[in-house]
Amino acid sequence: MNIQVPPTAAEDMASRLSRPTQEQAEDAIRTLLLWAGDDPAREGLLDTPKRVAKAYREWFCGYEEDPEELLARSFEETDGYDEMVTLRDIRLESTCEHHMAPILGRVHVAYLPAGRVVGISKLARVVDAFGKRLQIQEKLTAQIANTIERVLQPKGVAVVVEAAHQCMTTRGTHKPGVTMVTSRMLGAFRTHDSTRKEFLSFIHSPRGVVEG
Repeated sequence: MNIQVPPTAAEDMASRLSRPTQEQAEDAIRTLLLWAGDDPAREGLLDTPKRVAKAYREWFCGYEEDPEELLARSFEETDGYDEMVTLRDIRLESTCEHHMAPILGRVHVAYLPAGRVVGISKLARVVDAFGKRLQIQEKLTAQIANTIERVLQPKGVAVVVEAAHQCMTTRGTHKPGVTMVTSRMLGAFRTHDSTRKEFLSFIHSPRGVVEG
């Protein structure tokens, strides 16, 4: 008896897209170097195509991750804990899908458990899984919140993203120091002002030094 296992999101994406070879990627980078006005055959640029291709693998490794799978393992042994779980200041390193310029900032995530909790490192990895893709911040914020809600089914989810977009600070309007803030509140965080205010007070409270 054959059991059909549905593909993960990453597997489904891979089946629909044909990834170029390493050599094709490096050739594309050489073309960009020529278009920029430089000579890809000069000594300082000889290994640049290989280095850039390797960097792209790291910057966009989120396409290889299934965020839902990251949250699949949760725990019931909480002794009845049902208060807010908050993870703040998660480092965000993403890339703007419009100009392929860096998006750098931080993400704050909270949820209200409904009987089960998840390892906090998994929340950070969900942020990375979506962040390490070509993105717009609004979509990223919604993806993180929606995935946590769908998999953990908590009483509520809150996500706030604060980030600087290099497509705005280093080109175009050239406005350094500008930060974009987006949020998505689901469940109790949307319907209860006190819950939302508690979360916002957590993420905006003074940062102390935590000894580890």
